[in-house]
Amino acid sequence: MNEADRLIEEHIPRLRRYARSLVWERGRADDLVQDTLERAWGRFHMWRRGSDLRAWLFAIMHNIHANNVRADCAAPAQQPLDEDELNIPVRATQEDGLQVRDMQAALDCLPVEQREVLLLVGLEEMRYEEVAKVLSVPVGTVMSRLSRGREHLRQIMAGKTIPALRVVK
Repeated sequence: MNEADRLIEEHIPRLRRYARSLVWERGRADDLVQDTLERAWGRFHMWRRGSDLRAWLFAIMHNIHANNVRADCAAPAQQPLDEDELNIPVRATQEDGLQVRDMQAALDCLPVEQREVLLLVGLEEMRYEEVAKVLSVPVGTVMSRLSRGREHLRQIMAGKTIPALRVVK
């Protein structure tokens, strides 16, 4: 096992978790992780030693996901149901399962920019600087998106409607 394999391999669980939270489908998440790893190993020579490898890998995944979303919007494809997806494990208590479903639905209602920041900060426990590097935005933008995303998530989970944006001329 060479150095690239060893360094990248330790980040695979985090990549899988983030991919699953982005696309919500096991098969698509696995494909996203595989595409990320393929690109990372193929371009490992471009990674700057001493920089944050996790942020570099997440930036690769973010870019691949963004490209996939753009491609899906241009030509939406229908996929047959995967029988594995029909056998979703049920949590021990009904209420917990409903809360998880409601949280997933609420996250899906958020704008992509806010959802990405919430997942990277909340789920992946990345620092604002790391998230800014992954998404190629300033730290202030990360903080703003995180704040707005948390507030929108609170409103959605409380059953309140999110006010429409006003057009300012």
